[in-house]
Amino acid sequence: MLTGPVTILNWSFPREDISIKDSTLQIALAIKDEVLDLEAAGVKIIQIDEAALREKLPLRRSDWYEDYLDWAIPAFRLVHSTVAPDTQIHTHMCYSEFTDIIPAIDNMDADVISFEASRSNLEILDELKAKNFQTEVGPGVYDIHSPRVPNEGEIDHTIDAILAKVPSKKVWINPDCGLKTRGIPETKESLIRLVEAAKAAREKL
Repeated sequence: MLTGPVTILNWSFPREDISIKDSTLQIALAIKDEVLDLEAAGVKIIQIDEAALREKLPLRRSDWYEDYLDWAIPAFRLVHSTVAPDTQIHTHMCYSEFTDIIPAIDNMDADVISFEASRSNLEILDELKAKNFQTEVGPGVYDIHSPRVPNEGEIDHTIDAILAKVPSKKVWINPDCGLKTRGIPETKESLIRLVEAAKAAREKL
């Protein structure tokens, strides 16, 4: 898992002698080398997080594409532009209002996008469906912001709700992001339940 060029730029103190566009493209080229090294080492699934993609959107909606997304999205694509067709590219976005830039996210050309969804009643899936989102999705099936381990059947219920909105062939099952804040015992038990629920869902299909 790597941090994407736009997020690195947005969470850093960028150079002032060149534009943020040029800085981001330079970062993208550096990450691209790392992606290709991972691929050469036999890694077939590479996640490039763009958690902060939306942070530098201009205030005026009319400027979103020309002043930002028209180069931010290609910067992400540059990172994975030369991987083999069978290398899967994943990306992730944290809690943010990105429903209004869904076409741009689809244009990132990732194979899968994962995002936090358990605390929003999966409402984002309705938006994705309405806008004919093509990328495969991994909405979080349980909230990791407390040490509570999901109850039996809780994840199953969420998976059923996801499958009612998204075709099964486009769904990945995963938790919300942020597991580093959790202890090992609770994380292990929660992920065991997640895997069991995913297996049960496959058996029902």
